[in-house]
Amino acid sequence: MSLLARFTSFISIFKIGIPILTIIMLTVSGFHPENYGHSLHEFMPYGSAPIFSATATAGIIFSFNAFQTVINMGSEIKDSKHNVMRGIMIALLISGAIYIVLQSVFITSMEPGFLHHYGWNGISFNSPFADLAILLGIHWLSVLLYMDAFVSPFGTGVSFAASTARALYAMESNQHIPSFIGKINHKYGIPRVALVVNALLSMLMVSIFRSWATLATVICTSTLIAYLTGPVTAISFRKMAPNFKRPIRLKHLNFMAPLSFVLASLAIYWAMWPTTVEVILVIAIGLPLYFYYEYRAGFVNTRKAFWSSLWLIVYLAFLSIASYGGSKEFNGMNWVHYPYDFIVIIVASLIFYTWGIRSHHVFADFYQAEKLNDSVTE
Repeated sequence: MSLLARFTSFISIFKIGIPILTIIMLTVSGFHPENYGHSLHEFMPYGSAPIFSATATAGIIFSFNAFQTVINMGSEIKDSKHNVMRGIMIALLISGAIYIVLQSVFITSMEPGFLHHYGWNGISFNSPFADLAILLGIHWLSVLLYMDAFVSPFGTGVSFAASTARALYAMESNQHIPSFIGKINHKYGIPRVALVVNALLSMLMVSIFRSWATLATVICTSTLIAYLTGPVTAISFRKMAPNFKRPIRLKHLNFMAPLSFVLASLAIYWAMWPTTVEVILVIAIGLPLYFYYEYRAGFVNTRKAFWSSLWLIVYLAFLSIASYGGSKEFNGMNWVHYPYDFIVIIVASLIFYTWGIRSHHVFADFYQAEKLNDSVTE
């Protein structure tokens, strides 16, 4: 873990330094605030809907996913009671500030004459900032940006390789994948086989989704579906174990949980038809493996698990139908016009959220967790 921490710290120099250098150089090359337009129509010529669709399809939400690493590695963090929350907030604030300023600089550094001739819709860059640097004559910066395009994701990839390996290890502990995948290397204390399996799955995903934009959209939507379970699980745990010791206690959870669920639901809808149903079908591919291991276990908890998760199964089906029949701005059949489709999603999400938090069941693992919690110090 110390090696991983040192490596990611080194990569962070590129992840933060290069964007800041880009901001400075593009600002020096030219500053044209008139590119924002002189009216709301010029500022948003295609309306407000593209703003929402871009968050899911242009990799914006995907860009903020790295905060999960702080949570997944929480047991390795010193003074996790305070540093986990600090790490999440610092990561989100720094990322948000850099992305907002970068986008602003991209807009204001574009030559007004070039923009007037082609329009924003006519500008198609394979690598936006590198191509803009070439357009402005800053060739050395474009080379640096192409190098950073490899180095920066590599740092994130290393962090996610560690956290996803732990996810596979946890799945093996729950007896839902082959036992050899969770085998721990005693010398280094890591699930080495899980790392190899993740590498193979990554290569498979890259070969299937050859376009980075498509792959980013699929990953983002899949992550958002996983986010649906977080708020429901958190509130369910509060109801099941109100007296558990919690070193990290979230404030205002009764408000934040439903809000998070609504926002995740909207973001899934913003991914647009047919991406929504395609991602849901990809997730469903894992069901045969799940039922196979439930069969090997004698279907001991299958009935309870089914009724506990029925809300999510029905909700995913609803989101697919809503995406298909939604407004044309999100590739739907326009049965429900924009922005009234948002109202439908918000109301439905609150209904399914209420169903979800009332569907929890206590399994045998809960009593083991209860004993383990007795040894926790707050």
